[in-house]
Amino acid sequence: MKTQHPQIIPTFAPLLITEENIKKYLYKMPRHNIEIVFFGSDPWSIYVLQALEDNFDVKAVVTALNSAVANYFKGQVLTPDILDANFLASHFASLASDLFVVASFGKIIPKSILDIPKKGALNVHPSLLPKYRGASPIPTTILNGDRKTGVTIIKMDEKMDHGPIVATRKISLTGQEKFSDLINKLFQLGAELLVKIIPDFITKRLKPVRQNHAKALFCLSLTRQSGYFEISNPPSSEKLDRMIRAYFPWPGVWCKWKGKIVKFLPNNMLQMEGKKVISMKDFLNGYPNFPLANISA
Repeated sequence: MKTQHPQIIPTFAPLLITEENIKKYLYKMPRHNIEIVFFGSDPWSIYVLQALEDNFDVKAVVTALNSAVANYFKGQVLTPDILDANFLASHFASLASDLFVVASFGKIIPKSILDIPKKGALNVHPSLLPKYRGASPIPTTILNGDRKTGVTIIKMDEKMDHGPIVATRKISLTGQEKFSDLINKLFQLGAELLVKIIPDFITKRLKPVRQNHAKALFCLSLTRQSGYFEISNPPSSEKLDRMIRAYFPWPGVWCKWKGKIVKFLPNNMLQMEGKKVISMKDFLNGYPNFPLANISA
């Protein structure tokens, strides 16, 4: 049986948390006496953690060693290599709580741990489930040229992004979004939605709704090769543009020419291996025989 696995994307995207952002996106409610353990690692998951801190009692966080969350949180921080029986036995008291919240955590959470909190575990997922279950929903949204997306909060079970839906929020897209901008926006919106629905979820006034599993779409985990293309068989200019916006800063879009790596970057910038980043115009002036001179990234 395949277990649930929150989105795993390297943490190179800039974190846009500012006081202005927090005031704009996070709806501050009267504090509730609800104990929560938070699971998250990537920078954008801090939006969710901050919203929880403003409204509830965050008892502890479980995160990766030296992650953005570990460096941010001032309370108890647990950084296990593996969420196994030894971790459970050693930290059961720290995990005992009303609710778990998971946002861009990056490790598989076994059922034995999901069963600990009294009210279960909620996951903030940056797509409109059951569309784009898996590890790369935001790059997939951009690559497919979708004109809408959103955030879904589910009650977690042992399968990947499979649990019943507690709440969703949809947004329209321009078709020009970059990964770093979109992931920050969706987790900001997810944080706002989450703190609004938790009290009703805890008191069972809000009933989770089963996903339509027949309509589930899965996205692939990204690897370094995801952004590679053969110079002899390049993507169309439209596809290349989507790839650049979806895959920056990682895994990046690249090809090989004359034995060297050429990187394609946002805003019509390129980089030859061993050289500095320059504009497309300057690149083509320096390398007039580059085969993709007719593609405008």
